[in-house]
Amino acid sequence: MPVYRDDKRGTWYCVFPFTDWTGKRKKKCKRGFRTKKEAIRYEAEFRRSATADMDMLISTFMEVYFKDKAGELKDRTAKNKRYMLEAHVLPYFADKKMNEITPSDIISWQNEIRSKDYSLAYLRMIQNQLTALFTHAQRIYGLQDNPCRKVKKMGRSDARKIDFWTEEEFLKAKEGIEEGSQYDVLLDVLFYTGCRIGEALALTPADFDFRRKRMSITKTFYRTGKQDVITSPKTKGSVRVIEIPVFLSEKVSGYLESKYEFPGGERIFPIGQEAVQHKLKHQCEKTGVKKIRVHDLRHSHVAFLINHGVDPMVIKERLGHEDIRMTLNTYGHLYPSKQREVADLLDSRHEKKGSETDEG
Repeated sequence: MPVYRDDKRGTWYCVFPFTDWTGKRKKKCKRGFRTKKEAIRYEAEFRRSATADMDMLISTFMEVYFKDKAGELKDRTAKNKRYMLEAHVLPYFADKKMNEITPSDIISWQNEIRSKDYSLAYLRMIQNQLTALFTHAQRIYGLQDNPCRKVKKMGRSDARKIDFWTEEEFLKAKEGIEEGSQYDVLLDVLFYTGCRIGEALALTPADFDFRRKRMSITKTFYRTGKQDVITSPKTKGSVRVIEIPVFLSEKVSGYLESKYEFPGGERIFPIGQEAVQHKLKHQCEKTGVKKIRVHDLRHSHVAFLINHGVDPMVIKERLGHEDIRMTLNTYGHLYPSKQREVADLLDSRHEKKGSETDEG
């Protein structure tokens, strides 16, 4: 084994040639190991990773996965996926190799995660991260047996329970907020357009066409650590133009006019999501309206539209969903049942046919 001791630093290092999974020959040097055993283990795992050998540990393959997905996943998405894997998957499978994890191992893991009393939606999110790892290993690196495909997924993506406000609750929750102030305008934008909070916080004056009464969604905002990040929206379908009501157009326009010479490229609402959530919580406590999350204002917009008979396809376009199935899976249960109307229609048709026969 090409493992050596660094007498100057009192640590171990390894230097070795290897062939990557494309067949290209390369050389690797890694320093700073406390023991010879650690250096040897690193080399073995690195070789498996470089050649996509499924005899590697799941923790090693996770790094392969994120390296492969670097150009596909947005930084925030990758960070969230990594957090869920490190928090909920690696602690259970830490010493397991990719090709030795069995369906029964997956079931045992699921039972362990279920015992933590997470929501159905969050359970499905955790499950999806593990499934994504094995799917990638099977499709790209030839893993022979995908244990996740043999086990029923835990949780549910459409957990059915959706919290939302009626328009009356929304207006009551805003009591005490100064008319035309930053939070008054922002909350109206969220409730009456259904845009995501990150999309709203990324809005600039240039995103509004007050003559046509339109609002363009082309970017999203989030804060990571102490850094503010503006990037493209969640999906391609999220880039959209939303028709806005006259009263909202006038409110946003008036708000901007009150800010003397507001820079065209600056964010209209220069705050973070936590500040908005804190404000919403404060208003709920103050007015007695049931507590909801900021994201639930998006659900509230949809519930409002459904209650007024708006077609699902229109809602899909307004929300920026790429597929109508996403809209229906999330909000389909909010639509009133049409079963009685169908039965009444059939009765009416039957009676009409019967009367025509009698006349004949």
